[in-house]
Amino acid sequence: MPQHTTIPLQRAWNTWADRPAEMVFLPLGVRLTPILYSTRTRKTSAIEPRHDKVRLGRHELDGSEVSLQTEHAGTALSLFWKKPDPFVIHGGWKTLSTGEWGLRFWVTLAISADGADVIYDEAAGATLVKVGQRFVAIVSNEKPVQVTGHNSIEDLRRDFEENGYFYLDSRSSASPVIGLRFNLEMMRDGRYAAAVADRADLAIEKARAALKEADSLEPDQTNELLAAVRDIVGWNTIWDETNNRPYTAVTRIWNLGKFAVWYNDQTYAALLSGLFDMDVARENLAAAFAGSTPQGNVACIVTSNDAWVDRTQPPLGSFVVWNLYQRSGERSIVEANYGVLVRAHRWWWANRDPEGRGMVSCGTSDVGEALYKGTFFGARNETGMDNSATHDEAVYDPATRTLSTFDLGLNCAVALDAEMLAKLATVLGKRQDAAQFEAIAMKLRERIREELWDDQGKIFANRQRSGAFVKSLSPTSFYPLLCGAASDEQARYLIGHLKDESLFAGEFGLPNATRNDPAFAENVYWRGRIWPNVNYLVWLGLKRYDLDEEARTLMEQSRRLFLKSWRGSRIAAENYNSQTGEAMDQGDTDPFYIWAGLLPLMAMADVLDVDPWRGWTISNEQQDTTLGPVVSPHGPITVAISNGRLSLSINGEPSLETELKLRISRLSISAGCLRMSIDSVESDGEIFLPSIAAGEAIGIYLDGLVATFREHKGGVAVGIPASPEPRMLEIFLRRA
Repeated sequence: MPQHTTIPLQRAWNTWADRPAEMVFLPLGVRLTPILYSTRTRKTSAIEPRHDKVRLGRHELDGSEVSLQTEHAGTALSLFWKKPDPFVIHGGWKTLSTGEWGLRFWVTLAISADGADVIYDEAAGATLVKVGQRFVAIVSNEKPVQVTGHNSIEDLRRDFEENGYFYLDSRSSASPVIGLRFNLEMMRDGRYAAAVADRADLAIEKARAALKEADSLEPDQTNELLAAVRDIVGWNTIWDETNNRPYTAVTRIWNLGKFAVWYNDQTYAALLSGLFDMDVARENLAAAFAGSTPQGNVACIVTSNDAWVDRTQPPLGSFVVWNLYQRSGERSIVEANYGVLVRAHRWWWANRDPEGRGMVSCGTSDVGEALYKGTFFGARNETGMDNSATHDEAVYDPATRTLSTFDLGLNCAVALDAEMLAKLATVLGKRQDAAQFEAIAMKLRERIREELWDDQGKIFANRQRSGAFVKSLSPTSFYPLLCGAASDEQARYLIGHLKDESLFAGEFGLPNATRNDPAFAENVYWRGRIWPNVNYLVWLGLKRYDLDEEARTLMEQSRRLFLKSWRGSRIAAENYNSQTGEAMDQGDTDPFYIWAGLLPLMAMADVLDVDPWRGWTISNEQQDTTLGPVVSPHGPITVAISNGRLSLSINGEPSLETELKLRISRLSISAGCLRMSIDSVESDGEIFLPSIAAGEAIGIYLDGLVATFREHKGGVAVGIPASPEPRMLEIFLRRA
C-alpha cells in the first residue's frame, strides 16, 4: 500500500486494507498481515470474509481497539489489536479451538512495505522496515520458529501450499515480505507489537515496551446499540487506493471493482459516522459528492469500472447535511456541500419532469457510457429500489427517457430535499434561496397530497402520468409523512394500513412488497424483504406527525430485527426476511452493510437523538442505560439513566439531571442562553442544572413567565409543574 501522509495521526494505524486482519500504518505504507496455514488441508487463509469464516468484532473508528474471530480448517482463533500510542500498536491471537495438532497449524505475521525491503535482525530479535528516514520495528513475545522471505503475500501463501511447513529453502532475513512463522503447539496464544520511530533502536525499544501492555482488550462498556453502529462504521471504513482517500464502503466484504460509491449509501455512511467523528463524516460526504456531474446530478454509482452519470438516486444528501450540522454545529459542513446540493436539486426539474407537471419521474439521461443506460432497469435505479414491484406497471419512454409513472417515494424525497435546502440556505443567510426552496417544497407537497393519493384505496401510491394508479404498494406509501405532504385525515388512513396484517403489519414490520402481493413471496431484494433504510425513513415520518405509538412500535420491531442477527452472529444485514427476520436466508444479502446501522440508530433515539425538525432531543422514559459519548456542538455528550434519574454530561462534566419522566427537545446551549422544549409531564418536579451557578442566571422563564428555582449543590434547580402541554424553558446567563 502506498504512503499517505495526510491521514489524521490518531487513525494512521488501522484496518485500511480489504483484509480486515491486516493492520496498516498508512503514512509509511507498512503492513502487518496475519496468514494462517493448515497442514491437514494444505490451504492458507488471509482472513478474508469473502473466502473465510470471519466474525468481525469490536472496531473503534481510530483503530485504537479492534478484534475479530476467524476459523480455518476447523481451528478457531480470536485476533485483537490495541493502540496505546498513535505510533505504536500491539496485537495477538488466542486459540479458541483446534482442528488438528497445533504443530501443524501455523500463524504467520507477514510484514511488508511497498518499495522497501524488510529485514529480520536475529540478534535484536526484531524485524525492521526503513521507509525514508523513519523506522518501523516489529517484535514478538516469543521468537518465531522460522523466518522466511517472499516477493509478495501471494508468494508466501503459495510457498506454504506447495511446500508445507517443513520446507526450509524460503528462509531469509531480508526480502520485500518477511514472514514470522509460529505454530499453535509452541505458541497457542501469541503476541506482537510494532512501533514507529526515527531511529531503529528507539523503534525496537518502543515495540518491546508495548508487549508489556495487557494481552487482550478491555471489556467494551459502550451501549450495545451505539457500539453496533461504531463497529459497522469502523470495519467498513477503508482506504480507496484508486482515488487516494479514506471512505466508508457500503461493505468491506465486496466491491464492484477496486472501489464503489452509491450516492445514497455514502450519505448514510456520513450520517452514521457523524455520531463519532466529523472528519470521517466529511470524508464520506466528499466521496458521495465526488460523483457530481457537469449536468448537475450526483451519479447513482461510481466504481473503478463504471460511472452511472446518466442517473442518480433519491436526493437525501441535504437531509444528511442538515443532520450533521445540527449534530456538530459546524457551519463549514453546510458551506462545503450546499452548492452541489442546489445544483442536484435543480437538475431534477430540468431533466425529470418531461411534461412540466410539477412532479418527477425516474429516468436515464443521454450522457455517459454506463451499463444499463437508456433502459427500463437503468431508469428505475433512480428510486434506489431496483426490482420493486411498484415498477412492474411502468413503461420506459425512449422519447422522454423516463418511466411512465410518477414515483411516490422519489417525489417525497425531492420535496424533503427542497425543505432541507431551505434550512441550509437559512444557515448561510441566503434568504432568497430559502424562500425559493420552501415554495418548491410546499407546491410539491400539495401535488403529492392531491395527485398521488388513491382515494379509492385510501393510500398514497405510484401513478401513471396518464392517470391510473399502480396496484403494487411499498412502504413508500408512508413517505408523505416524511416530507410533510399528508393531511391529518390521510395520516389516519395510513396508520390503518400500517397495522393491517395483509399489507405491512407483522412481527418485524414493513416488507417492501405488501404481504398480499404476489411479489412478496419471491423474497428477493425489494420484492418482499425488509430494508433498514426504508424503516428509518418511515420512522422519521411517523415521528414528524407525532405518531409516537406507531413510531415506537416500528422502532422496537427494527431493534429486535437487528439484534436477532447481531447478537452472536455479528451480522448487520443489507436486508432481512419479512416473515422470519433472518438475514442470510438467501444469497442476495450482504452480511455487514453500512445502512444496517440505521436500525440501532432508531432505537438509540429513544434516549438521545438529533431530530430534523426538533433538534436535539433527550428522553427519560427508558430503563437504565448509558448512551454516549457522541458528537455534539459543545463536545462529547453522554446520557445516563439510572433508577429513573436522567443525567446529561458534556465533555465529561454534569450538565443536566432530572427524575421527571419527560422528553426534552430543541435543546440549545449558547454562551448567553440555555433553551429547551419540555414535553408534557404528569407530575411536578425539577430539572437540576449543575453547570449553572445561581449567580450566573439573569432570568429563568417557563413559557415567558418567571420560573421558580433554587440553589442546589452549587447549581440551579428549576421547578417544572405538571402539564399536559409542552413548554419552553429559557435560562439567560451573564456569561455572554
